[in-house]
Amino acid sequence: MRPAGGARLWKHVRVASETFNSEARLSWVLAALAGVIGAISFTHSAGYFVVFMTGNAQRAVLGYFTGEVWFAVSAALLMVAFVVGVVVASACRRRFWVDHPHGPTVLTTLTLAIATLVDLIDEGWEEASLDFAPIVLLSFATGALNTSFVKNGEVSVPLSYVTGTMVKMGQGIERHMAGAGKAADWLGYFLLLASFIVGAALGGLISVLVNGTWMLVMATVVCALTTAYTYFHQDRRALLDKRPEKERRQQR
Repeated sequence: MRPAGGARLWKHVRVASETFNSEARLSWVLAALAGVIGAISFTHSAGYFVVFMTGNAQRAVLGYFTGEVWFAVSAALLMVAFVVGVVVASACRRRFWVDHPHGPTVLTTLTLAIATLVDLIDEGWEEASLDFAPIVLLSFATGALNTSFVKNGEVSVPLSYVTGTMVKMGQGIERHMAGAGKAADWLGYFLLLASFIVGAALGGLISVLVNGTWMLVMATVVCALTTAYTYFHQDRRALLDKRPEKERRQQR
């Protein structure tokens, strides 16, 4: 029988391995990136949402009742762009980058680069606010980014779905308090939420220093670096782990 102290230590080690593994760490980076993208759209536009689709759904309906028809139409277009981003990234995952986790971040990086180029052509470097076209591309990019973690054909880590993250965190807290669960049931969701908030705060801080175009440039660079990390660390290691045992031994 395992000693009580040893059992508690093993439990803490198991919780740490579940909560702080490489996939979880990558999800924090991507959640922070989603927060930065959301900050770009909100602080350097007329207050558009590219991560808060619940708010867009309400705007799309209530804008007609408040006389803000353009806000209603634009909110609906952002919802469509978000869904299209999810569909395109999912189709690419099925056809082109099976077992390659870096795929959605590649698509997100390319979309951010295109959004930057569109804004430059339209406004140049000096314009403080972003036009609607780059915002639509940001919504598409956010939708694509949310497909980064998929298990059994379904998204397993919703990077910008803050409401769902908070619900799952609350359920995990209740299970832990009732003795029916463990800290890992809610700690991972808390850290994902905290990462998104940190990203939003970082984006807000950067927005005070630079204009919208430079924020797009910075977001593109960060996303590109994250893509490189995902490919060279996460993706390649996952592919190596799937090699036959005999081949892995020969490489040692």
